[in-house]
Parts: sequence; structure tokens; C-alpha cells
Amino acid sequence: MRRRRGLGGGAGRCRGAWREGLAPTPDIPGRFRRAAQARLAAIGGLAFRRELADRDPETAARLTNGDTQRLVRAREVLEATGRPLADWQREQRTTGGPDAFVVLVLPPREATYAACDARFDAMLERGALEEARALAGLGLDPSLPGMKAIGLPELLAHLAGHLTLEQAGESARRHTKRYAKRQATWFRHQLHADRVVPGMIGDVGVPAGLLDELRRFLSSPRGRPSC
Repeated sequence: MRRRRGLGGGAGRCRGAWREGLAPTPDIPGRFRRAAQARLAAIGGLAFRRELADRDPETAARLTNGDTQRLVRAREVLEATGRPLADWQREQRTTGGPDAFVVLVLPPREATYAACDARFDAMLERGALEEARALAGLGLDPSLPGMKAIGLPELLAHLAGHLTLEQAGESARRHTKRYAKRQATWFRHQLHADRVVPGMIGDVGVPAGLLDELRRFLSSPRGRPSC
């Protein structure tokens, strides 16, 4: 079957999974996750991570006490397979995947922060507070990943009377900027881009020479699809 070229956008980890594959971890029955979550709730992140470190020190060293989703994942894999997650991840394919020409769009920090502020204001104008109120009425577990979305805990705190709307907005904007800063740092050090575009594409247009670079890539051995 003939393979085709593709154009895509998204996060760096998606590109890494496409290029390098995923660790061949087997499917884990749900009971192991539920048991790990119950243990975490019972003893807290610090003690839970210490327990993990006794059996999977490599993974535990990479995680923080508050990274509950990854801590639970490491524990469930360990309990279900008898092997540390770090062992499974070492079996991940490191070569041989499809190649790619990576364009990193990295606006100046000031522009990014301004966009973060504008994004939260736009969310409020489009009904974010009403959505938060509807979620609060469902009585969902606050530890669920979706309940930790940036801005939602702050709006829920406002609805519970713990913060004014102005305070909630200030906190949400601050957390959004911190997240954007972490993303930019990760992109710069881990993505290994072929070309960095220092601005919003909509503002600067297609940078000079970028299309020519893409054409050269597609006509090179790196960019030719194999059958």
C-alpha cells in the first residue's frame, strides 16, 4: 500500500508518538487504576510517590507529588504487569518512524501573555461561568482531569463564594501564563524544530523562504514517502 505525505499540527508529544511510537504497555484492567486512585486518596501524593519510588525509582524521580494522573498510571502498570513503567518505556521504538519537517510557531512572550489574557476574557464573554455553574451542579469528583482545566477551579471557587470574579480571573490568567511558559520551554528544548517562526502566523504571514524549505524537504530522501 502506498503511503502518502501529510500535513498536521498539534503538540510536540503527538509528533513524538508518531515519529517514535508508544511504549508497548499492555492494556491495564480498570480495577488496578481504581485501586491506585483509592490508595492515593488515602495517603496523599507525597507518601504515594515514596511508595512508588521503592519499586520504580526512575519514574518516581521524574514526577512531582502533585502529578497525580501520572503517579496513578505508574502504579497501575506496576501492579498489573509486575514491571516498572520505566522498563516498558525503554522498549519504545526510537528509530524508523516517518520523518517530518517541524515548524515551531513561537511568538514573543509578551504577545503570548496578551493572548492568554484575551482568551480568558473571551471565555467569560461566551458563557464560561455558566458552564462552570452547570458542572458544579453535577457533583463531579474534583480530582477528575477535566475538573482541573485551567480556569475551571477558579470559577468554581468564585461560585462557592471563596473568590470574587476579579480574583478568579487574575488567578486563571496567571496559571494560563505559567502553562504557556512551560510549553514554550518544552518546545524550545525538546521539539528540535527545523524552522522557528517567531510570531503569530496570522500576524506575520508565511515567513520568507518557508515554502521553499518545505518543497526541498518533500523532494529530499527524508520527505519521500515509502511504499
